[in-house]
Amino acid sequence: MTPARLAWPAIAAAAACVLAAAIAGWRLEPYSHLAHPLGVLGARQLGGPGLVFGLLAFVLPGLVQAWQALRLRAALPAKAGWIAGIGLQLVLLAALAFAAQGLLRLDLDSLDSGASRWHAMAWLVWALAFPLGALLAAAGAWTLPGWRQACAGLLAAAALVAAGAFLPAGAAAPLLQRLAVAAWLGWAVWAALRPPLSRGAA
Repeated sequence: MTPARLAWPAIAAAAACVLAAAIAGWRLEPYSHLAHPLGVLGARQLGGPGLVFGLLAFVLPGLVQAWQALRLRAALPAKAGWIAGIGLQLVLLAALAFAAQGLLRLDLDSLDSGASRWHAMAWLVWALAFPLGALLAAAGAWTLPGWRQACAGLLAAAALVAAGAFLPAGAAAPLLQRLAVAAWLGWAVWAALRPPLSRGAA
């Protein structure tokens, strides 16, 4: 497949996430993207519209990113070693955790227990596994021919995800959360647009 054709799923997933957030936020009063987390838009109390948001904003991008991680993992040369392989397995885990947020919907009546706790755990797994996986993948694949640019892009996205998820921000936390998600979505599009990595390039 050509890079342009490979990029379509990543572009569609990113667009679905952004449009779902924009439309759902506009429909829900008094929701504000400056003050509330994305997960509120998929809350159980919102019924069907909340579920649709979760599928478009979390599940679809997560599954596309999982495919991207599997694609990279399959392209790793044998000489890459176990470190890079574990790193990309963590990138895969992060994608699945992101998707899980759309199914483990927030319960606005119980934000500290039950489904809300599982939703928060899925977010934390995503925010931890992606940067750690990127570091390990880059450590194992940086010196492989043709992989340095891919590793650099992965590390840049990981740094933004970590900053957006963990920097103490107070009132700016919702904006940093969106920065983290945007960096992650952008990385998928960028990686899909690059020429496919060859397993034989070792």
